Amino acid sequence: MPGLEDPNFNHGVTLLCQHNEEGALGITVNRLSEFLLEDVFEQLDIPCEDPALGAIPVYSGGPVHPERGFVLHTADRQWENTVSVGSGILVTTSRDVLESIARGEGPEKFLVALGYAGWGSGQLEDEMRDNAWLNVMASADILFDHPPDDRWEQAVASLGIDIANLQPVGGHA
Repeated sequence: MPGLEDPNFNHGVTLLCQHNEEGALGITVNRLSEFLLEDVFEQLDIPCEDPALGAIPVYSGGPVHPERGFVLHTADRQWENTVSVGSGILVTTSRDVLESIARGEGPEKFLVALGYAGWGSGQLEDEMRDNAWLNVMASADILFDHPPDDRWEQAVASLGIDIANLQPVGGHA
């Protein structure tokens, strides 16, 4: 929501990937890190001959475990540790997807993120009751077909809401 003041999440778009009684895990998909994919390949000693692939930006997925990597991608293929997180959206945490990407054999559309957003048991539910988050359906279109700077506005617009009409503080009916 517009009133969320936490700099990690202000105008952030966070894809919820896991939610159960133990808590929740999400990946922020509209914050670029200072890293490029070539940095990840180099760190993992994965050869890549394509400079265009190496120049792809890496996202800051959240403040928790920024050394941990996630690949969000289209559903055209699965790898070792792949889980469906939404309509046409998969997340893979295994090295094999990065090796495939480096060889030019990866998913059609993807983004790589370091770190994640995490909530303890009941924490996200409390934040939702406090109107800290605006909840929309996951969309591969927003995730893969819009630039990072447009994703927040596109997510809000997917609800049929004019961003100018959102108030920083919500109420309860």
